[in-house]
Amino acid sequence: MGGIEQENVTDKLGTDRPKKLNKSLNILLIGSDTREGDNARYGAAAGMSGARSDTTILLHLSPNRDHAVGISFPRDSMVKIPACKKEKRGTVPAQFGMLNAAFAYAGPTCTWRTLESLTGIHIDHFVQVDFAGFKRMVDALGGVQICVDKPVNDPRAELHLKAGKQTVKGEEALGYVRARYSLGNGSDLERIERQQKFMASVVDKATSGSVLSDPAKTYKFLKAATKSMTTDDDLDLAAMRKLADGLRGMSAGQVRFVTVPVERYAPDPNRVQWNQELAKPLFDAIKHDGELPAEPAKPAQTGPAPLAPARVHVTVVAAGAKDKLVERVVRQLRQRGYKVAKKVEKGSETAESRLVYGAAAEPQATALARDVPNAMLAPDTKAPQDGVRLVIGTNGVRLTPPAINKIGGGVKGGQKLCG
Repeated sequence: MGGIEQENVTDKLGTDRPKKLNKSLNILLIGSDTREGDNARYGAAAGMSGARSDTTILLHLSPNRDHAVGISFPRDSMVKIPACKKEKRGTVPAQFGMLNAAFAYAGPTCTWRTLESLTGIHIDHFVQVDFAGFKRMVDALGGVQICVDKPVNDPRAELHLKAGKQTVKGEEALGYVRARYSLGNGSDLERIERQQKFMASVVDKATSGSVLSDPAKTYKFLKAATKSMTTDDDLDLAAMRKLADGLRGMSAGQVRFVTVPVERYAPDPNRVQWNQELAKPLFDAIKHDGELPAEPAKPAQTGPAPLAPARVHVTVVAAGAKDKLVERVVRQLRQRGYKVAKKVEKGSETAESRLVYGAAAEPQATALARDVPNAMLAPDTKAPQDGVRLVIGTNGVRLTPPAINKIGGGVKGGQKLCG
């Protein structure tokens, strides 16, 4: 109906669901990386198929529709996935795995069931948008403003941007929200923050112009945006139009995006798990439409603060590690702000990776050790005093996951770009 593909969800969600406590509306937004149909070319080069939830956000609209909160859930969160009914036949048993696996196993209703069971929040609707649908939505708005601090040239993401404030559409917009290697530190958490800033800019565009205030333009936008979109069977074009009408008085500054508090998942440093102590108050606030909890106070700094990466000079030495690993480490260290020498030196093969430094460079070595914890600190009186040598042996090195986003701050609509 109205270009929207709809899915019957009632029999798949079961009866053991959280109760709806008020007139707020909670909508599950899923960005799918399906390679079917118009999206086929995005997976062709890598031989990719199937579909996962590339982006997962729970959008909470207050009962009076006067404020909104979007909670982002990292796709590599390790969670308990309940048993889910498949689209056609059969059931996927309950299991422990990454959040985006729920969508791959049994579609959007499995992600819906998973988040309801973990958060205790009643979800009213879901909206699933693929790559093609995302581009149509941005184009229907006439493009969205972003800001980048330096030029970007990323053929893999089909992304070529100048530095500063600019408006992106279509492929550029998609590349901007999906890029992992040319923007930020390459982590999923950093990409989530960039996506949140983009969505805040979408809100700015929708609320500051006539998209919401002019019924004809609202309908035209929805008609364009809902192509390549899948929803539950209660959320059709007419229901969306009614919802948009109710949001006309909302300003961009009343919309906030946050990330569920997470911590490192010990068995696999490339995964995260939710910090339940911080997450539960957030979920309770959403359930009861209350104020979001404040960021916990940080412990007082004891001793001198560690050096910033920009003050750490690193020479990388390949000593038995594979070339691709060395290249990745160099790239990631530069993304985190370290001053890495252009030339990678060659050294004699060694089993253990080391951080070699002279006495004067100990503060630099200590700072780098936070990000490269499995490289042994190796003081050497003959080492250069103006920097650190990262010797990567056959055991390789792994970088610690970037700093974890907490509830506090987040991204709000109405903020200045390039500010």
